[in-house]
Amino acid sequence: MSRETDRLIEVMARLRDPKGGCPWDLEQTFDTIAPYTIEEAYEVADAIARGDRGQLKEELGDLLLQVAYHARMAEEEQAFAFEDVARAIADKMIRRHPHVFGGATVADAEAQTASWEAQKAAERAARADSASALDGVPLGMPALTRAEKLTKRAARVGFDWPHVDQVFDKMAEEIGELRREIAAGAPRARLEDELGDLLFCAANLARHLKIDPEHALRAANS
Repeated sequence: MSRETDRLIEVMARLRDPKGGCPWDLEQTFDTIAPYTIEEAYEVADAIARGDRGQLKEELGDLLLQVAYHARMAEEEQAFAFEDVARAIADKMIRRHPHVFGGATVADAEAQTASWEAQKAAERAARADSASALDGVPLGMPALTRAEKLTKRAARVGFDWPHVDQVFDKMAEEIGELRREIAAGAPRARLEDELGDLLFCAANLARHLKIDPEHALRAANS
């Protein structure tokens, strides 16, 4: 690792040192730090969206600190260390790019995406805890993004509409159901259920159109 990476790891170790470390840092756990990790990732995305490269450098540093923080806490538990994290992701990139690091070939970026997803599916299947095609889609994702990823996973095992018109038909069906519940004076929980179905269909439509639903909604918000 580089000198600056080593320095960051040393700084993190000092902050977590029971003898002379920072009281706040010493109180933190994986659970308490996780929200900061998510927040920093959003701040990275915000700096990119604004085209602010100076801010991006700072936000990437904040995000890297989160990696160092979690790795340090894991090292204290003798689970793994920062070096293990770096090694694991480098190994994964090599494994998932056989056309770069091996003898395979891919025609274009779309073919590589298909190859990447096939590799991920094979890795999930090899894990004993992967009983479902939907395993591994993080619960902490933004709901719209998670819905899009769930529909993508379902499509891989044949649970999908072959044409976008059928998604529009399903959306129309869900709108009709929501209208009927509203007209019937349905309780809030029922309306929430039907609205959730409609939003899930919207995420599925975004996948069919190859549009990131979160990006589309952010643009609409703006």
